[in-house]
Amino acid sequence: MDIFEKCFRYTAAQEARRAGYYPYFQPIESGQGSQVTIRGRRMIMIGSNNYLGLTSHPKLKEAAIQAVKKYGSGCTGSRFLNGTLDIHEELEAKLAEFMGKEAALVFSTGFLTNLGTISTLVGRGDVVITDRADHASILDGCRLAFGKLLKVKHNDMEDLERALKSCEGKGKLIVVDGIFSMEGDIADLPHIVRLAKKYAARVMVDDAHSIGVLGENGRGTAEHFGLMEEVDIIMGTFSKSFASIGGFIVAKAEVIDFIKHNSRALIFSASPPPASVAVVLAALEIIKNEPERRRKLWENTRMMLEGFNNMGFDTGRSQTPVIPVIIGEQMNTFTFWLRLFEEGIFANPAIPPAVPPGRSLIRTSYMATHTEDELNRVLEVFGKVGRDLGII
Repeated sequence: MDIFEKCFRYTAAQEARRAGYYPYFQPIESGQGSQVTIRGRRMIMIGSNNYLGLTSHPKLKEAAIQAVKKYGSGCTGSRFLNGTLDIHEELEAKLAEFMGKEAALVFSTGFLTNLGTISTLVGRGDVVITDRADHASILDGCRLAFGKLLKVKHNDMEDLERALKSCEGKGKLIVVDGIFSMEGDIADLPHIVRLAKKYAARVMVDDAHSIGVLGENGRGTAEHFGLMEEVDIIMGTFSKSFASIGGFIVAKAEVIDFIKHNSRALIFSASPPPASVAVVLAALEIIKNEPERRRKLWENTRMMLEGFNNMGFDTGRSQTPVIPVIIGEQMNTFTFWLRLFEEGIFANPAIPPAVPPGRSLIRTSYMATHTEDELNRVLEVFGKVGRDLGII
């Protein structure tokens, strides 16, 4: 049996390309602003996680340039050996201070952050409990761990308590997204924290889509609910509000030190390059000092949620700048995406297994830098396509 046989049998992508509705790997020829250029066409971008609109900010660009001038293009090694720069440690200190935790640890990507943290902490005899809507990086971290994985229904606290009861006497880690990346709803963190205390579990929140977005100071889900002291580990990424790439966790100093010296995903990965780290440092200062960006992001979010709902679209339980427009059937979703694309709107189709069967959707997300004219155009096109296809 040829191990490549599965590759030769895989035809779904080619069929979609031939049919003209292949939506993935679209080459963008410009910066990631509220508008982008694709194949020479200007399009309104509503498929980006650039929530604060910082990817083209002059201060971030200049920070990257100066870092390359000082440190060069890369670190040529892992954090564990020759790849730790003084700016890595500066960033970790500033992140810990910003998040109100004892220590921070920076990884090369957000995916590796979840992978390395969960697989290191959850050992033999331990249990990790996840929400079924958690990000794939959480699930893969659980698969690498030697402990037992229990999945609970999405934001279902009765199911979470049932899972906790089933593993009393064991080490337990609850891992949950702060903002769920497809649904756009927020984890019921107050209830999760109460159950964690009741059953002696630790709590880790993946705030990839929450930092810079939720909370009075942009510290994420725990700040949004007033629970900064109650969450044991907060994870974040740099590829969204921070406009760079990489990831981090904050926690007690002893927890960080243990992961730092035992996480294979950290020890055997090359360090984040200097330019990326410098960009995050610059973005962090903007997040702290320009709350008006966050206010504008929420103004845009409310405008779009009200607009979609008033037209009769199903936006699920979204409460955040991640707003799904649920279409249902997979082929209808691709058709809807193609019509949007033809009208100059870039959005993201999500189909199973990224979403439950029968819940295929157009994932939209918004930026502080979207203008009212751009958003009105998006609503106009969605309304036109929705009526043409009988969705509304």
